[in-house]
Amino acid sequence: MIDWGLADWVAEAVEPLGRVTRKRLFGGAALYCDGIAFAILAFDALWLKADAETDAEWDAVGAPRFTVERDDGKVQSMNYRRAPDETYDDADELRRWARLAIEAGQRAAVKPKRRSK
Repeated sequence: MIDWGLADWVAEAVEPLGRVTRKRLFGGAALYCDGIAFAILAFDALWLKADAETDAEWDAVGAPRFTVERDDGKVQSMNYRRAPDETYDDADELRRWARLAIEAGQRAAVKPKRRSK
C-alpha cells in the first residue's frame, strides 16, 4: 500500500525545487521533479536517488541502500537510499536531501553520445 500522504508531503516540501509528479511502480510509487526521477516510495519509506558522487554523504548518515529480494533468492540493489529520519518532519532537511537526489537523477538522465563508425 502506498502512503499517498507521504507523497503529498514530499511534493509540498520539494515544491521550491520544482513540480513533483508521481507514477505507480510495483506496489510503490516513483516521484519525479520536473520530469527527473529522484525518489521512490516503497516498504513504507521514502528512498532518494543516489550515485557515486553522493554516496559518501549517504554513508555518513548511515542511509541504507534500497534492496529487493527476488523470488529466486537473489538480492537486487538500486541506487536509492533511505531518507534520513529528520526528512519526515523537517521540510528544510527534506529539500536538502531531495536536492542531492534530483542532481543524481539529472546526472543519470544524461546519456553519453554514441560514436559513429
